[in-house]
Parts: sequence; C-alpha cells; structure tokens
Amino acid sequence: MSEVVIALTDPADPSVRVLIEALDAYMIPLYPAESNHLLDIETLRRPEMRFFAARVDAQTLGCGGCWLHADYAEIKRVYVSPQARGLGLAKRLMDRIEDEARAAGMTVARLETGIHQPEAIGLYRKLGYALREAFGDYPTDDPNSVFMEKRLA
Repeated sequence: MSEVVIALTDPADPSVRVLIEALDAYMIPLYPAESNHLLDIETLRRPEMRFFAARVDAQTLGCGGCWLHADYAEIKRVYVSPQARGLGLAKRLMDRIEDEARAAGMTVARLETGIHQPEAIGLYRKLGYALREAFGDYPTDDPNSVFMEKRLA
C-alpha cells in the first residue's frame, strides 16, 4: 500500500513548482488571460497563504492551498498530476486545506474555477460547495468563471 502524506510546503520547492507549472500549462490555453486568476509562486509564499503538497511514496503528485482573508478562506491552485488521478488525492487535499482554514478560525471557504473544468466543479459540488456570486476582486461579469462557497462547520 502506498503512503500518502499531505503537508504544508514551500510552493517554491522544485517538485511543487513543477506541478504549478503544469497547472499553468493546462489553464492558459483554456481561458483568455483576463479569466486566468493564477497566483504566482511568490504570492503563494505570503504569510496569509497556506500551501500543501500531496506526496505518494515521497513523489509530489498534488498541491493546493488557501488564502486566509479577513472573513473567509479562498481555495487556490488545487492540482493533481494526471498520473495520480483517481487516487482520491484531490479530495484529501481539499479536506486538509479546509482543516487548515478551520484551524485559522475561518467559517467559510470560497473558490473560483472555470466553466471548462467540469471535473473540478463536480468534485467541489460533491464536497459540499454551492454556487454563489463573484467575491473579492473577481470581475462580476466574467462568463468563464464559476464561484462556489462552503460553510466550514
């Protein structure tokens, strides 16, 4: 049986950087530049960010984090390598991210995803996220964005 470890990590770690670059390569062709809300490595390293790596047998196969705002946690940069899909890593990452948000006192998690990512939307729905209006600095009229929210018990 494989050992899965999901732990706080530095997004600049080379094994994590590879995943973030793969996520960028996936997202950039899907959406126009104004619809891609991709945080860079330096932003992901800020104190208000909590970023995780999912490692299977010490191989980094997933990542994701949350940005702790004043009254909500924003889920950012969740990605699982294609070779690891179907192992439940995305759900485990999301559970860990939500636990971190709760530990920081957050009662709401929000996210923005895109209309061309039905698998992500399906996962978020399955995890209890519901559609909502735009939040934060996101444009309210972007037809490519889907906004979701979950109450954290």
